[in-house]
Amino acid sequence: MKKFFLCIIGLSIFITGCNKNQQKVTQADEAIDSLFIKANGKLIPEMLWKFGRIGTDIQLSPDKKNILFGIKKYNLSDNSNRNDLYSIPVEGGDPVNLTEKMESSSHNGLWRPDGKKIACLAPKEEVMQIWEMDPDGGNARVISNVEGGINGFCFAPNAKHVLYIADVKLDKTPAETYPDLPLANVRMTDNLMYRHWDQWHDFAYSHIFIAPVKDGKIQEGKDIMENEQFDCPIMPFGGMEQIAWSPDGKKIAYACKKMTGKQYAVSTNSEIYLYDLISGETTNLTQEGFNGYDFDPVFSPDGSKLVWRSMEEDGFEADKERIMLFDFNTKKITDLSDGFDQSSSFYVWSEDGKKIYFISGIKATYQLYSVDVESKEISQITKGNHDYQSFVVAGDKLIGCKMTLSMATEIFSADIKSGEEKQLTFINQFIYDRITMGKVEERWIKTTDNKEMLTWVIYPPDFDSTKSYPALLYCQGGPQSAVSQFFSYRWNLQIMAANGYIVVAPNRRGLPTFGQEWNDQISGDYGGQNMKDYLSAIDALAKEPYVDKNRLGAVGASYGGYSVFWLAGNHEKRFKAFIAHCGIYNFESMYGSTEEYFFVNKDYEGAYWEKPKPKSYSFSPHLYVDKWDAPILIISSEYDFRIPYTQSLEAFNAAKMRGVPSKLLIFPEETHFVLKPQNAVLWQREFFAWLDNYLKK
Repeated sequence: MKKFFLCIIGLSIFITGCNKNQQKVTQADEAIDSLFIKANGKLIPEMLWKFGRIGTDIQLSPDKKNILFGIKKYNLSDNSNRNDLYSIPVEGGDPVNLTEKMESSSHNGLWRPDGKKIACLAPKEEVMQIWEMDPDGGNARVISNVEGGINGFCFAPNAKHVLYIADVKLDKTPAETYPDLPLANVRMTDNLMYRHWDQWHDFAYSHIFIAPVKDGKIQEGKDIMENEQFDCPIMPFGGMEQIAWSPDGKKIAYACKKMTGKQYAVSTNSEIYLYDLISGETTNLTQEGFNGYDFDPVFSPDGSKLVWRSMEEDGFEADKERIMLFDFNTKKITDLSDGFDQSSSFYVWSEDGKKIYFISGIKATYQLYSVDVESKEISQITKGNHDYQSFVVAGDKLIGCKMTLSMATEIFSADIKSGEEKQLTFINQFIYDRITMGKVEERWIKTTDNKEMLTWVIYPPDFDSTKSYPALLYCQGGPQSAVSQFFSYRWNLQIMAANGYIVVAPNRRGLPTFGQEWNDQISGDYGGQNMKDYLSAIDALAKEPYVDKNRLGAVGASYGGYSVFWLAGNHEKRFKAFIAHCGIYNFESMYGSTEEYFFVNKDYEGAYWEKPKPKSYSFSPHLYVDKWDAPILIISSEYDFRIPYTQSLEAFNAAKMRGVPSKLLIFPEETHFVLKPQNAVLWQREFFAWLDNYLKK
């Protein structure tokens, strides 16, 4: 269960104009107008697929005048989507679609270092290649010809080389082992990690290639990981942020977990490697004393230093993310975040190399920060109830992607000195102008151990305090993933409120942004204090006169799904309905069928066959199914290998055998997440049909 925020992915809109303060989007499609009529001023499932979903991989032009970014647009009628590249001035203005004339989606948009061209990935003969175009989108042409295609790329700062990542087949398939049995269909393995998150091992590995650029064309690339059965980026969620060029274009730093099989399954220990283009040698910078995740290296502007994210403990994927700095002159590594009780991510150097800007979570929000390299002084730049996801440095401003519980990702600028913010894009304003979002309230609730717990309460858009409403306890996944100001396209708290529910979303024990002690407490204690925290939150709201304590529900996914299964057997008649998505039901069978064993070894404190059996197994929901007494909707997907869908089958079968009203949804082609538009809308319809049937009648 990686920490997860549901993907911010996009919509179908036509951007036609703006003025200084607001870009206006004209929708000519009558179907769009009818959708708003159907919505009657509220957020509905189909509307989530009309949002412009801005990609967080924004890029600043070399002259620091323009921002390059992507918007994904979805078509609900045929499940299709398209990603286009746009540019806007750094001060805001009309977004210009640069790739609308290209036949297919464009991704990984980058400025060429001289600023005269923009490059991106787009299909050519059914595989992804690098394309290049003028800054206005004109004269697009293919500049690479890599067999099998490219998955990501980056220019060297001097533009003499390009590095790209591509899959390299190194393992034999069964058909190659038995060429005389061409019709045989089998999966064979003699080691662990034969499947991961959402796919079976495909006999190939993602490698880094370095290719010279000659006459505007990318030449044949050299595999700097030749014959290594390892992946870079680190699977499953790593990207180009795990690879960095030195400013002189002579070195590459990259993150890699050079392990296989059981060792890979039980360890999180990745390393930072330095590849020298001239000598061809690779050096491990984190070989000694770095036992957990190390990733996302970034060179200083003069190339004398390297910074990266680092976790101390091997096997703990939610450990504090430290700011580690390597000085190439002294060979010394310094923890710039020593004494800073927060994690950090997304490092960007100041132009003079004296500061590093980064993102850190504090009290269920994600803010922009800076750290002085010399003094190690850390300063918070932005404040407010929002989540920054990424940014670039543009002179005295940071320009970044920001979202809230009531606003999908948009681009903002923030003054480095004052923190004053300015919204630069208004991609979804045409939606916000025609609907009403519910009020979001920050409430601090006393826990059973006398701590203060931040809980977001989201009210229906037409909330009337003289009326009585059903309420939903939202149980977060992760388990270490903050209930922050995220805007989800499925687990959307505003759409729950729009359906007439008061949503109670507590930052229970085991969530980050409240210090590492609060974050770490949950490991080995799944059914303990964090469950009491859930109940403290819903009990506090149930005392309000506008909440009907006889119409309470609990919903959640991943660890949140586990939470629902646990609460179903331990809620003491509080809840009248449950919904569990991709939840853990049986700890023993989960341990026996998952793939990232470092996770269950840490959070369960070991295997179920150990003597004595770890205490955590007493928190398995299947042990309390005899107490299930409220209707439950159970959802999962067949390509979820993180929490195999058989967990949901076990739970549903038990509910049915016990006579508990229940329903099962299994998506054959989805993963831990439901991402196909029509599947997602069906998910929402079933979600609210279930709740309405048991909480509104």
